[in-house]
Amino acid sequence: MTMLPNSQEARDVAYQLHPYTNARTHQQNGPLVIERGEGPYVFDAAGKRYFEAMAGLWSVGLGFNEKRLVEAAYRQMQALPFYHVFSAKSHGPSIDLAEKLVALAPVPMSKVFFTNSGSEANDTVLKLIAYRSNALGQPQRKKVISRIRAYHGVTIASASLTGLPNNHRSFDLPLPNILHTGSPHFYKDGQPGESEEAFATRRAEELEALIVREGPDTIAAFFGEPVMGAGGVIVPPATYWDKIQQVLKKYDILLVADEVICGFGRTGKMFGCDTYNIKPDAIVVSKQITSSYFPFSAVLMNDRMFEPIADESNKIGVLGHGYTAGGHPVGAAVALENLKIIEERGLVAHAAETGAHMQARLRELSGHPLVGEVRGVGMIAAIELVLDKQRKTAASTPGGVGGIAARMLQERGVISRNMLDAIAICPPLIVTKGQIDELVGTIAGVLDDMKGEAAKLTPA
Repeated sequence: MTMLPNSQEARDVAYQLHPYTNARTHQQNGPLVIERGEGPYVFDAAGKRYFEAMAGLWSVGLGFNEKRLVEAAYRQMQALPFYHVFSAKSHGPSIDLAEKLVALAPVPMSKVFFTNSGSEANDTVLKLIAYRSNALGQPQRKKVISRIRAYHGVTIASASLTGLPNNHRSFDLPLPNILHTGSPHFYKDGQPGESEEAFATRRAEELEALIVREGPDTIAAFFGEPVMGAGGVIVPPATYWDKIQQVLKKYDILLVADEVICGFGRTGKMFGCDTYNIKPDAIVVSKQITSSYFPFSAVLMNDRMFEPIADESNKIGVLGHGYTAGGHPVGAAVALENLKIIEERGLVAHAAETGAHMQARLRELSGHPLVGEVRGVGMIAAIELVLDKQRKTAASTPGGVGGIAARMLQERGVISRNMLDAIAICPPLIVTKGQIDELVGTIAGVLDDMKGEAAKLTPA
């Protein structure tokens, strides 16, 4: 890419360090500068239109120009542009939103604690779990279990929960007391001749063996996404969540559902917990809560979690945790309007119907020689790319095939994301079946046209 002096691209390279980016490659190639949005589309600085097949970062449910959200933010900015919720202070938007979230929750919840991002929310849950264990007189009960390929954030503690190697490498992570059990990815981890149900049983047995080996009285909680997002859109096999929950109940271990990606309609139900009959003690939400028009997140907790925490705060005299912008009145106002629009327009049902169409259309690509698996539920999916369908393997360099596909899709006006060799599809909830058909057509064309480049790669 040729960057003109003092162009946006050149100034970006000169002054900005980007997340999830190779910093040296970025210095050579520069950024794609996005200037405006319209529905499920965004436009770059040259005016080129892109279908945003990732809804930004799994997050823009209502598209990129929903005026009602802008107006909600403006009204709140005029009335009360900021106030905090520290030291028993509050304001109307945070009260209304807390009440709304408790009412929407898939299982009975008691209280809501507001944060600014999914990472902060998961960090908060980890701190509250330790606080609760101390309150219960169980200081040894501090270990938590996550899963390989999980994604729970990038702050020090939440990145430790995350089960992706590149989120740990050179960061000296994970922290102690964070354990990882097997991924629920049947396609990659299932044994020859093993059924989905048998695989689910094996994963539950492995979890129980880990708990017993570590000592059940040392395990405080288990974290899980209903559907794994950044780890590859991994859909749990039949009976998986039922069996995992049976193990946790046996050993009185808290269950934390990370609904940051799945929440507010993505799976075709209001929550992923609804889709998979998950009954958590705490739920973490973010992203689609405001359609990412404002940084915002929340932790919902039941009385089993809240009551010991309240007792400990009374004993100490304060709950010594919080964020300046947690429960921000503008973010809360945007979230309330966002949830109102989701309900008014029936977007959860729309995601179920249009998502079923998307899943069916994407599965038409399953016979392609570069496609190993198409997986997904509702309005979230992934296409696993391979060079050898029989061995389920791609190139010797992980992400080599997926990187070609993501680049060619962007050249043709589709912004996606390759998670190594899986191409993620997670469009805004407002998309139409016609727009899905256009997307699938573009993907099909790219799969055909990338055969030549893919053939040059060294197979794994």
